[in-house]
Amino acid sequence: MATGPNLESAPQRLSAVTEQLAELSSFLDPDALTAQVAELESRMGAEGFWDNQDEAARVSAEHARVSRRLERWQELSNDGGDLATMLELVDEDPSLAGEFEGQLVDVERRLAAFEEERLFAGDYDAGDALVTVNAGAGGTDAQDWAEMVLRMMMRWAENRGFEVELLEASAGEEAGIKSATFKASGENAYGLFCAERGVHRLVRLSPFDSASRRQTSFAGVEVAPVVDEIEGVTIEDDDLQIDTYRASGAGGQHVNKTDSAVRITHRPSGIVVQCQNERSQSSNKETAMKMLRAKLLELEERLRSDEIAAEKGESQDVNFGSQIRSYVLHPYTMVKDHRTDVEIGDVQRVLDGDLDEFVRAELLRSSGAK
Repeated sequence: MATGPNLESAPQRLSAVTEQLAELSSFLDPDALTAQVAELESRMGAEGFWDNQDEAARVSAEHARVSRRLERWQELSNDGGDLATMLELVDEDPSLAGEFEGQLVDVERRLAAFEEERLFAGDYDAGDALVTVNAGAGGTDAQDWAEMVLRMMMRWAENRGFEVELLEASAGEEAGIKSATFKASGENAYGLFCAERGVHRLVRLSPFDSASRRQTSFAGVEVAPVVDEIEGVTIEDDDLQIDTYRASGAGGQHVNKTDSAVRITHRPSGIVVQCQNERSQSSNKETAMKMLRAKLLELEERLRSDEIAAEKGESQDVNFGSQIRSYVLHPYTMVKDHRTDVEIGDVQRVLDGDLDEFVRAELLRSSGAK
């Protein structure tokens, strides 16, 4: 049997990989994915396909997503299937142990990523996300903390390979931001960001206090799915108050490129959205309307969740949720998620966008997985 610093458990790990591959194959249904790719390609090849640009873009994006998933699965299945043969070769030639270990670790990592995707069961989980960060209680410290949370969220999105677009940022009086909204575009963006929705609490020595006293600050994260239309919900023109204004930003990464900012207030719900990242007022209005649809849908989902919880006799969080995580910089350093009890001592690594451990634990918790 192959031996080495990491190979004593190789047979057990290989068995676990084989079992996971079989379960994933049943979940993904590669034959169905292949048929879906063929059907989408047939539609894309039909005469007049590009006459409707919006529908063509949607079908093309769906084709790219499904094709990517099928290709990832085929590569993973092939690489996982090669492991048993590689382990036999290691028994004959121990010098191949390092190559086998590397392949095994890589397959296990890719399996974990696929397993994560099994946790996305919501109607909008696979789509893009609209993420809003609001400064909470704590004055200037809270506004500075809100900007830190915004940076953390955007870095995490970029690390996941998402396309990130800052849509609006309202500067704080002295530092930081009062609020900001960005769009994260990519597969499962909404499903992933839902794990970050709620209140984030910071404890530190205040850099804005001359006596450097300890300060507790809060920032709220709201997440909404990006949708073109909401079934059963009509947005009436008379319900909208549309204001235009000269955009101004906090400088740095928040320098705005337009003097045609648009703010839309939806009177029935009280929801306010604004966009100032485009030069064209019409483009900003179009983006703001997409933001409004996303927020209305998120409101509908939250109200439905509240109704279900009330029927079950469960208490529900209000506004943008309860405190989900604490980031302590003084008198010790620790980030703790209060939903899952996951703790990480390297606070800077987390603030630099390493949120995967927190997100995966919360996805598992909220899905009821063990």
